[in-house]
Amino acid sequence: MAEIIKEMLKEMPPNSISDAVFEGANIVLYTKDKDFFLDNKGIIRETVGKFKKRIELRPDPSVTLEAEKAEDEIRKIITEEALIGNIIFDSQRSIAIIEVEKPGIAIGKQGENLEKIKRKTSWVPIIRRTPAIRSALIESIRSVLYQNTDYRRKFLNKTGDRIYNGWMRGKKEEWVRITFLGGGRQIGRSALLLQTPESRVLLDCGIDVSQMDSKSYPHFEAPEFKIEELDAVVISHAHTDHTGFLPFLYKMQYKGPVYCTEPTRDIMALLQLDAIKISRGEGKEPLYSSDDIKEMVKHTITLDYEEVSDITPDVRITLYNAGHMLGSAMVHLHIGNGLHNLLYTADQKYGHTALLSPAMTKFPRLESMIIESTYGSKNASEQEPDDEVFIDIVQQTIKRGGKVLMPTLGSGRAQEVLIIVEQMMREGKIPKVPVYIDGMVWDITAIHTAYPEFLNSTVRNQIFHKDNNPFLSEQFSRVGSNEERKKIIEDEGPCIVLATSGMLNGGPSVEYLKSFCENNKNSLVFSSYQGEGTLGRKILNGDKNITFINGQKQDNYEVKMEVHKIIISGHSSRKQLMNFVRKVVPRPRKIIVNHGEKGSCIDLASSIHKQYKIETVCPANLDAIRLR
Repeated sequence: MAEIIKEMLKEMPPNSISDAVFEGANIVLYTKDKDFFLDNKGIIRETVGKFKKRIELRPDPSVTLEAEKAEDEIRKIITEEALIGNIIFDSQRSIAIIEVEKPGIAIGKQGENLEKIKRKTSWVPIIRRTPAIRSALIESIRSVLYQNTDYRRKFLNKTGDRIYNGWMRGKKEEWVRITFLGGGRQIGRSALLLQTPESRVLLDCGIDVSQMDSKSYPHFEAPEFKIEELDAVVISHAHTDHTGFLPFLYKMQYKGPVYCTEPTRDIMALLQLDAIKISRGEGKEPLYSSDDIKEMVKHTITLDYEEVSDITPDVRITLYNAGHMLGSAMVHLHIGNGLHNLLYTADQKYGHTALLSPAMTKFPRLESMIIESTYGSKNASEQEPDDEVFIDIVQQTIKRGGKVLMPTLGSGRAQEVLIIVEQMMREGKIPKVPVYIDGMVWDITAIHTAYPEFLNSTVRNQIFHKDNNPFLSEQFSRVGSNEERKKIIEDEGPCIVLATSGMLNGGPSVEYLKSFCENNKNSLVFSSYQGEGTLGRKILNGDKNITFINGQKQDNYEVKMEVHKIIISGHSSRKQLMNFVRKVVPRPRKIIVNHGEKGSCIDLASSIHKQYKIETVCPANLDAIRLR
């Protein structure tokens, strides 16, 4: 047991603690003394103040009421008005997770129901909002955690032991450096290796979805990267170019932690499962299996925004809202004992959107910053939303009896489009026609309804009131099978179809394209970035003849449908990126520009240096930069 736990136990009354373990950076004390559990007389709070660590007191599993009886008591205490659903008991950790539609009623005035549950059952109640849209995939992801509680407890304790008592490499000198294993002067395969004399931390682990060959994957052959030395992975958000290679680490026997927000954990697992499905559908061998994804989920430690957590002996992280997609985070790293402070923005949006609040700009300390440059070029569009253009496209397409196909990222942009379409239909700006949702969009929309606290206040309040939930509009229909998809294709009536993938590099959007593209009544509307080499980029650039390989033959199509590009982006425009740099407090001394095509990276770096007199650099892949 680490020294910090020994010292904490000295603060506790004699024989009051039956067990003390780490849960990652947090410390959990278990007690068999029910009176001490219910009222520790401020001892835990005083100990937290003294050690500056997060401490939780829980009842020992041996004193908790039998799960079946505890459920009966919980259902007696929480009134029917709360609309209670599933109750899941984590017996290893003495936690009861209670799903309800109305959390406020379940909690009770000043938490009185939670106190009653503790007294009656000796379980720690956790109230969780029941998602407005049920998803079997979400439930299966979470079941991985509940089915492996014994393993999780041991894993979390081992992780904490490494953080607090695990100095392994010795400190000869103090230095910090970062190596770009992906995402340097490109969009895709983001993977950055942070090294100190003691720690090895990977920031993101993505693939380049525009290529899908050996150049798609991070440069793990680099001499700096040794999977057996890797201490932790930090994931900024769920998009495949930041998470698509992560399960492969577990396939290669990585057993360490992954840190991210809770929505990011759920969405990235869904996208990875979908990638396996698409690969097999195309007759290709997937990079990894569903078992590798389960291993990833088992090893994930979720953090809330602005929750400070040690992840190695000399690296502490805090996640801040990035405004890019549900659960997206900018990663602030406090390295050494104040040696260096680094902000990795990953993908961010410094502007209000239909779903999210703008990226955070205030941080405790900051010396260096790594910033994205997707739209960093002077020639890039200013990315103002094209609401009026979109309204006109839909109106004209429906007027001529056509269908609108919107290839979309399953996460983020699709939900943004749904919010906009629902509002426009409600306000009478576009006709009320069926809106079909295909691919992973539905399940990821369900996750949005499960985590309203990560959305902006307008959408959050709508979700809290079921009658106003924009995601439950009667115009929206889920496409759940090939038969349903075929019916939509054969139906002559106008409609709007949102389908993955957003770059037309696989998934149901390609099937709709094949059926819709040769009818000039229809419209193809791109609303997300189209990577170099993707089918979406080719069509957007004016290619009218497209070919698909079908076994031994080629299927050729002519694109006769109207092609449009509108702006519904989760990335900052160039103007927003420059404003973000201007508003960041404190101002960094060095800015590293990545996640952009070569010209965008160089252009943004030059502009930041000229306007703000800040040192800038835009590294290529395999470049290493010493920060301290």
